[in-house]
Amino acid sequence: MPLHDQSLTEEGLAPTGQGRVLLIACGALAREILDLKALNGWTHLDLTCLPAKYHLYPEKITLSVRETVTKHRARYDQIFVVYADCGTGGLLQKACAELGVEMVSGPHCYSFFEGNDRFAAQSETEITTFYLTDFLVRQFDAFVVKPMGLDRHPELRDMYFGNYEKLVYQAQTDDPGLTRKAQDCAAFLGLTFERRFTGYGDLATTLAKL
Repeated sequence: MPLHDQSLTEEGLAPTGQGRVLLIACGALAREILDLKALNGWTHLDLTCLPAKYHLYPEKITLSVRETVTKHRARYDQIFVVYADCGTGGLLQKACAELGVEMVSGPHCYSFFEGNDRFAAQSETEITTFYLTDFLVRQFDAFVVKPMGLDRHPELRDMYFGNYEKLVYQAQTDDPGLTRKAQDCAAFLGLTFERRFTGYGDLATTLAKL
């Protein structure tokens, strides 16, 4: 997903001193953040997104966050990073600390959508669970099937997913069409299906504090 700015000036920068907050977010969260902005009237929040495909290359996340903070920080009263650790092995948290910006708590979006405390409490009983969010259901082919080569080599499915038992669809919205597609994803992977309506979880409560 290309870099996407909301409510910026023509020069690409927002004025300081007006309580404006810039959210630097994963592109996989863009729809959810925009929905929360509209629902709650959070007009003081601007959004810029890094490509969702960086989840396939987590080493790119930290560098890109650093560059984006540096680019925009002079024109914002606060910058907040809407990423969890996301496979960076603590490097993103270290970079945010060095830059003096905060970020979302948790290991990944599955955790903060579920609620970090709840996810941690049940994680030991769900080690054979594969998770999908609204975004990943929509982009299942692009982020699961093709990167793993399952479109070209379907026989690899059991190699990758043979130790999984269940697919949990963490639904952010109540969309019957997405639920049906998530069921199809589970069938494609040979897993049992569970739909769990999480809403926006800790993402909503975290952004509300801004």
